[in-house]
Amino acid sequence: MKKINLFLIFAFGFAFPLLAQEKTNLQPLDLFDLEYVTDPQISPDGSKIVYVRTFKDIMTDRDYANLWIVNSDGTQNRPLTQGNQRDYAPRWSNDGSKLAYLSNQQDDKTKLFVHHFDMNVDIALTNSAIPPSAVSWSPDGTQLAFTQFVSSAPKSLLSIPSKPAGADWNEAPIYIDELNYRGDGGGYLPKGNRHIFTIGLDGGTARQRTSGDDNYGSPIWAADGKSLFFSANLHEDNELEPANSEIYQLNLTSGEIKALTDRFGPDSNPALSPDGKMIAYTGNDDTYQGYTVTQLYVMNTDGSGVKSLTADLDRDASNPQWEANGKGIYFQYDEFGDTKIAHVALTGKIRTLVEGLGGLDLGRPYNAGTFTVSNNDRFAYTLGGGDHPADLAVWIDGNTDRITELNADVFSYRKLGKVEEIWWKSSFDDREVQGWIVTPPDFDPAKKYPLILEIHGGPFAMYGPSFSYEVQQYAAAGYVVLYTNPRGSTGYGQEFGNLIHHDYPNHDYEDLMSGVDAVIEKGYIDTDNLFVTGGSGGGVLTAWIVGKTDRFKAAVVAKPVINWTSFVLHADSPAFFAKYWFGAMPWEDIENYWRRSPLSLVGNVTTPTMLLTGEKDFRTPISKSEQYYTALKLQGVESAMVRIPNASHGLVNRPSMLMSKSAAILSWFNHYRDKE
Repeated sequence: MKKINLFLIFAFGFAFPLLAQEKTNLQPLDLFDLEYVTDPQISPDGSKIVYVRTFKDIMTDRDYANLWIVNSDGTQNRPLTQGNQRDYAPRWSNDGSKLAYLSNQQDDKTKLFVHHFDMNVDIALTNSAIPPSAVSWSPDGTQLAFTQFVSSAPKSLLSIPSKPAGADWNEAPIYIDELNYRGDGGGYLPKGNRHIFTIGLDGGTARQRTSGDDNYGSPIWAADGKSLFFSANLHEDNELEPANSEIYQLNLTSGEIKALTDRFGPDSNPALSPDGKMIAYTGNDDTYQGYTVTQLYVMNTDGSGVKSLTADLDRDASNPQWEANGKGIYFQYDEFGDTKIAHVALTGKIRTLVEGLGGLDLGRPYNAGTFTVSNNDRFAYTLGGGDHPADLAVWIDGNTDRITELNADVFSYRKLGKVEEIWWKSSFDDREVQGWIVTPPDFDPAKKYPLILEIHGGPFAMYGPSFSYEVQQYAAAGYVVLYTNPRGSTGYGQEFGNLIHHDYPNHDYEDLMSGVDAVIEKGYIDTDNLFVTGGSGGGVLTAWIVGKTDRFKAAVVAKPVINWTSFVLHADSPAFFAKYWFGAMPWEDIENYWRRSPLSLVGNVTTPTMLLTGEKDFRTPISKSEQYYTALKLQGVESAMVRIPNASHGLVNRPSMLMSKSAAILSWFNHYRDKE
């Protein structure tokens, strides 16, 4: 966390008036001073909130997090833990007397801790080499359930002689016979699976409750404490049908596992009603569409009486939490760039209660937020905005209050670009498209400014009016920035999202170009200095755009897909992309794969283009960028390639990676800005 020298404040505060500091534009290194709130957990009685306060350290180039506690009225905001460590996933016991959380505060090994408020002590319950996750309290507060990865011995059909004693041989060959053998951010996957465990508050050895070659999801307790509910894909064909999960019940006495759902499609996020008789959960009927709206369901705990409560909402429901009287469920959903908390009665009546959740993505303006609810129907949630990352807010009896302003110190001397909403009609079919314009600090509409079009990934994702370090860096450098939600974006209903089903990229191009034209019509854009960039799905569209037009002065294609044929066989979800995004394997539909590949348009490119990708990206592997870079060079196009060492697909494994990404993009654009 940011350090404040109280001695200097008090020593000099009485002798001299405080001088107002002149505000200047946001600087790249300011990233290390930004903090934000995650995972706010309101106490069962609604009187207190524990939240995770995330911060960065410039010397170690690491993200850290501590737990803070505050009264719901905003008083007595204070730390529960302190230090350059990662404390996270706090969970209150049902009586509010204890708090479970995960931390690497001892030996840099992540353990499960329990904080006892009556004694103000923290006790470590686990000491395993592999950290636990998804912790859940038993109803009586005497046990905890969690998941943990369990290693198994690697198998191999290779028969290779052993090296002689003392010989210096190369490492042994690695034998792989699984479809899913690597994952972005995790690298080549170790042999083993995630299983469910329970442990008592007296510590000792945790008891493993599941076994086998399947992965088990986050457990919650039944009302009687004799069984657990969880989501998992335990089907024999789970490698080939990765989205077909069910809700299960695990009997802790017999070890029997019973499936409570059985439809084809994802069922997850179970939440038990206050009386213990019903389960709320999310899911959908899978029809292999690129995008299917997630609905909120309820059923009896024996699996009977399944009913969708949000069939008429046409928005993705998530994070279900029961109303205290059991007559309804609170949940969150995304709409028009905003994340909201709503209530749905068991009759199906829906009303929206809170707007403005967000602020959990510092890099780009993806709108992401979360909330928890107390036993007396109070909310704690992450409050986002275009001018600040996530802060803590509460909703009590219809009134909302912002409790923290973690970055008030930074923004007291830094100026930010203004975020303005804009709508336009696509030139392809007159559909309404939403976007946001960010203007530079001290913006003067009478002047002319260069424009950056910034495109989101996914492609089934949503930007919103959220604080974005990257976008604010572009604005601080004097650029107007346009970011948008073209067709295929979530938050606008299933029909809008599926306009790119088996047809991406295509007419999202017209959506984006119409947006650029709409900003130009405002009269303050220098049309000789237009730039374009995007990452992942946005990298696909950036490469697609420069293959179709030369109106942009320069482009940065970040972590793209260039050739769909090689991508679906090389990415870390091989059973998903071909089945959902194309409907056929590459060898079954060669023409369609090639038609939608930006590489097919590379012969048209004249725009100076830079490639930027992490060297450990297993989602859109760097080989895609290497192919496109080579193709551009062979075409005589001004081009460069930036490789970020040790970075996976997100490019934010460490703070300096995010800083380097935006700095590299600006370096490329500044080089070509105003260049004849």
